[in-house]
Amino acid sequence: MAAFVLVPGAWLGAWAWEDTTRALRERGHTVLPLTLTGLGERAGQATAETNLDTHIDDIVSAVDQHGLRNVTLVAHSYAAAPVTGAAGRLGSRLERLVYLDSAPFAEGMGMLDLMPPQAAEELSKQVADHGEGWRLPVPSFEVLGSFGSLAGLGEDQRDLMRAKAVPQPFGTYEQRLTGLAEPGPGVDRVVIACDDFRGMLDAGVPMLAFMNQPPWRRFDLSTGHWPMLSAPGELADVLHTTVS
Repeated sequence: MAAFVLVPGAWLGAWAWEDTTRALRERGHTVLPLTLTGLGERAGQATAETNLDTHIDDIVSAVDQHGLRNVTLVAHSYAAAPVTGAAGRLGSRLERLVYLDSAPFAEGMGMLDLMPPQAAEELSKQVADHGEGWRLPVPSFEVLGSFGSLAGLGEDQRDLMRAKAVPQPFGTYEQRLTGLAEPGPGVDRVVIACDDFRGMLDAGVPMLAFMNQPPWRRFDLSTGHWPMLSAPGELADVLHTTVS
């Protein structure tokens, strides 16, 4: 059985993985869903200094504190940035990297580099006007739909997100990854692609082309960008398959 460490995307906490965590544990796996600093039940720990390094340290510390080995590290959306930073620091404890609707970050890349300048400027304006200069407010679902497909998010899932999502410390978007260490060559590499990301992979988007080639293994999931909420059981099935 595997040891899964589940890292959620922006605005989310460990709560988002609840159903997927339950399903994986029922299959006998060890599962550690993470809440990064400043999010979920740790919202009160957020400060203007919370940044990408903070979240990288969170992941490494969680693996250390729980004494985990043979780790399958799962990165949803934004979490691709801190997971990429943490992966090289886990050494022989890391068995597998799973990028869920996301992709590894390159040295010197940050979240704001993934969007057009106008979109990055709009986020910065939201932070300045409504986030005290350092917090990125939770977007409306209309805006979230421009980041990724909302397919499968019914009213119950949307109500849960409205109730539990919290502003994202903007330093995690502004800081770029530096000093990356590569994971060992034996680390298994997996991509799980949902609707929009699957389309980009199928279209052969140049910056993602490597994920369609060995050593990468690809699994597709027919749902929107938040599968832990829209298709938690199906996501657990796919994650189980990656380690079987």
